[in-house]
Amino acid sequence: MATKSILKNINIKEKHMGRSLVNALERAEEKTTDEVTISKSCSDVRRDQIKTLFGANNGEQRFD
Repeated sequence: MATKSILKNINIKEKHMGRSLVNALERAEEKTTDEVTISKSCSDVRRDQIKTLFGANNGEQRFD
């Protein structure tokens, strides 16, 4: 989700719209999510490794 949408101010001018918002938030809180298991390994890449990784030298590509 984009940060802008999280920080957006909203103005609720009608009572039924406020109730609808609260109901939606309560329903969202009740929903559960599936457990996510990471199956691939990952590592941090230093700034100097990025050019080598993507082959910025002479247009070559290198994937280790």
